[in-house]
Amino acid sequence: MSAPAASRSQVGNPVSAWEPVIGLEVHIQLRTESKMFCSCANRFGAEPNTLLCPVCLGLPGSLPVLNERAVGSVLRLALALGAEVHRRSIFARKNYFYPDMPKNYQISQYDEPVVTGGTLDIGERGAPRLVPIHRCHLEEDTGKSFHPEKQGDRRETRLDFNRAGVPLIEMVSEPALASSDEAYRYLTRLRQLVRVLGITDGDMEKGSLRCDANVSLRRPGAKELGTKTEIKNLNSIRAVERGIEAEIRRQAAILDAGGRVEQCTLLYDVDHDALAVMRSKEFAHDYRYFPEPDLPPLLVSDAALETARRELPELPAARAERFETALGLPAYDADVLTADYEVAGYFERVVAAGAEPKAASNWIMGEVARVSKERGWSVADVEKTFPPARLAALADLGKRGLVSGNLAKEVFAAMLDDAGEPEAIARARGLVQESDPEALRPLVRQVLAENAGPAEEFRAGKEKAFGFLLGQLMRATGGKANPQIARDLLRQELGQGP
Repeated sequence: MSAPAASRSQVGNPVSAWEPVIGLEVHIQLRTESKMFCSCANRFGAEPNTLLCPVCLGLPGSLPVLNERAVGSVLRLALALGAEVHRRSIFARKNYFYPDMPKNYQISQYDEPVVTGGTLDIGERGAPRLVPIHRCHLEEDTGKSFHPEKQGDRRETRLDFNRAGVPLIEMVSEPALASSDEAYRYLTRLRQLVRVLGITDGDMEKGSLRCDANVSLRRPGAKELGTKTEIKNLNSIRAVERGIEAEIRRQAAILDAGGRVEQCTLLYDVDHDALAVMRSKEFAHDYRYFPEPDLPPLLVSDAALETARRELPELPAARAERFETALGLPAYDADVLTADYEVAGYFERVVAAGAEPKAASNWIMGEVARVSKERGWSVADVEKTFPPARLAALADLGKRGLVSGNLAKEVFAAMLDDAGEPEAIARARGLVQESDPEALRPLVRQVLAENAGPAEEFRAGKEKAFGFLLGQLMRATGGKANPQIARDLLRQELGQGP
């Protein structure tokens, strides 16, 4: 589990003489139990070629049946984007040859998709930046190739068809992004949204979210778009950002030299920050689309739309606003916590268990996030060691003044291996701070006697000397003195307190 930063540094366009125009095509692999058109399990990591049937292999005589949960997923995404849901849409065959596509065609949607329009906001709250969406449509995934140059363990390319037929939403933006940084923010917000909607885990390393980027350049202020190229199969948000930057540089160099950019499909090598031409770009007519003869039109009913509305969760912007207004969190905390749906849910459970909201936020964004990153924990892993009531009890120690901030971190560290309650751990390990003034007073006098020079400097008006004396007192108590009581006693003994 991690609490991502609410914002990041801006990445400028690598070339200022040209204006980039960028559009993204994102393939969202849906988290359904079965594949798009058959009952084979939709499960990542199974033994190769074990999740197969005649339908997903396209064997003669097999007939596809549409996955109802996949339809519900695209409807929820449409509602979240404010898009138009078409009550009637058509599936089509997209014909092309890939070695890892067993049917040599893909069931997709073309001229009559289920969803068009809508926007994705990549701006900050109060300063929206709405990116228009062209379309969202349903389709099936291909299989996967394992090439020898990547695997290194044998000479042959191997094919795994387990992924063939897995449900996808392809979400296509308008060419409306102006920089690699905007592309980064678009994908970050989209991944956040689809996770909140529960339609995918959004794990790009597993291929749950894959992106193709269309890039062209034009002179600043020009209306006409330049020749676009497509960067395929970018498997991380950072790779998308870097690949776009590399392509902007490549196209600018061609144009600056008086050349002409050729429409093509490119592959981006992250390790070497290099692009290679994969093939000349296909056009829509190259795919020979025609209506899928084995599937009737998809008809979206009022009941299906109503079900999608009921299943629509509270969206991140609304949740962040509620955290601010109802729980009194700073805007930064609210944005960080709501960037991850599961983190936000854990925070709310900790607050419900009795923790003050700001204290719960500090623990989750601080020590919990740090340990989770170190250990690779998910939120579910966190809750095994720190159930909401246990973290709330830890936060309560500070509220009651039983431990200081630094001692509370020691209690937290001990809780990783000790199943006891926070207060019991603090007492057993001698981490409870001393709050009895009469127990602390002799130590205060001892510190002043041992540091007579700084004490006289403070009495003479040098305020910095007080910080030194307080540090000596905290050291003498092993950091266990209640800081506020220690300050008050020190000032009393120095003649400045009641």
